[in-house]
Amino acid sequence: MAWFKKQKGSEPEAPKRSKVAEGMWLKCNHCREIVYRKEVERNSKVCPKCDYHFPISVIERITLLVDFGTFKEWDAELGPLDPLNFHDTKSYKDRVKAQQEKTGKKDAIMIGEGQMNGRRVALCLFDFGFMGGSMGSVVGEKICRAIDRAIQARLPVVLVTASGGARMQEGILSLMQMAKTSAAVAKLGEAKLPLICLLADPTFGGVTASVAMLGDVIIAEPKALIGFAGPRVIEQTIKQQLPDQFQRAEFLLEHGMIDMIVERKQLKETLSTLVAHF
Repeated sequence: MAWFKKQKGSEPEAPKRSKVAEGMWLKCNHCREIVYRKEVERNSKVCPKCDYHFPISVIERITLLVDFGTFKEWDAELGPLDPLNFHDTKSYKDRVKAQQEKTGKKDAIMIGEGQMNGRRVALCLFDFGFMGGSMGSVVGEKICRAIDRAIQARLPVVLVTASGGARMQEGILSLMQMAKTSAAVAKLGEAKLPLICLLADPTFGGVTASVAMLGDVIIAEPKALIGFAGPRVIEQTIKQQLPDQFQRAEFLLEHGMIDMIVERKQLKETLSTLVAHF
């Protein structure tokens, strides 16, 4: 029971935060500094404080890497089913439908053909915005289809990863994609065609443990997190503190896990040079 009636205007109202002001600033995922959004966008979505490369969308990635107007998407209609009738807090069907409505995409990868400085390439680009870029049956199938088309047309393949790993809602069917895509990469090698892998932040789990690390050349963006299990999981498992910057691209380069780190602004030139060399 209320013992008094609060009078209108008896307490000062909390100041309302401006939506414009909230949207003007970003917190860097690496250095944790607050940075001006427009400055980040002008800098190809790279942190001006620490050079961390913020995640970008598939469309932004295509715009960055591919000659204007040359990209042609393959198998855009391919979408996932729910053979396991999987439920956790909600059904897998509902999760997929919500992600499709949110992103306008059928699944977590886009494949197609484009040109880099006039040179034709086959492209496979993970979309982290769709269920964390997780690799299910459709992702594996589309990578294999892209490789098959590349072999037929004698095209090099550029794979851009940004993924949390295998899609748990598809269980063993998801884990099978590791072997399936690895076999497709072996076929590409037998055809004497190159696979160039670009690892963006983050690249983890079954994607790292299979196709992402099978490239003839493996490139990473600066400060990208790359690994199998996350650092917190590893620390809790082995009961030891991990080295500073463990699983960052720079640590992996120092220990021979990747071939080079390339700034976003130089990626197209680097990739087209590699394609020309192969």
